[in-house]
Amino acid sequence: MDFKGIHDRLRAIQAPGLLGADEPREADPEVEGDKGRAGDPFVLVDPQAMPSFLECCRADSVLSFEMVIDQTATDPGTDEDHFWVNIQLLSLAHKHRLAVKAILPKSDPVMPTSALVHKTCRWHERECAEMFGITFEGHPDPRNILLPDDWDGNPLRKDYEYPEEYHGISCK
Repeated sequence: MDFKGIHDRLRAIQAPGLLGADEPREADPEVEGDKGRAGDPFVLVDPQAMPSFLECCRADSVLSFEMVIDQTATDPGTDEDHFWVNIQLLSLAHKHRLAVKAILPKSDPVMPTSALVHKTCRWHERECAEMFGITFEGHPDPRNILLPDDWDGNPLRKDYEYPEEYHGISCK
């Protein structure tokens, strides 16, 4: 099934939290500064509804997205006031994929955990929490997996300033 078919199905079953979709496009020469958009098509989902959305995508027999193959976040820059949470779904049964995105404000990056729907989210969410400072409410094991417990800050945020040293080891 192609992206349009998946998006149509999500609308038909009224997938919880579905806000819209975006597909790659060429730059519009009529609009000054429009660069178009490259990359994969994706659906935009309300972050507070993400667990319900993922459950719906897995349970629907036409979609059958039984695997979360990746979950990460991106910080578009210091002049932006939000993060993107990015999830990649895979259906082995139907051999199709779906990119799912949610927008979280940097001032309060909190969303419910999806680890209760997909166990692989346990690891991915822990990494997002460490690297970006996103809180996944209800996560069963929010310990660090990459950084020491006493590390200060979130290194993948664009506004992060690395310390000069950590326990006597130079970080520069």
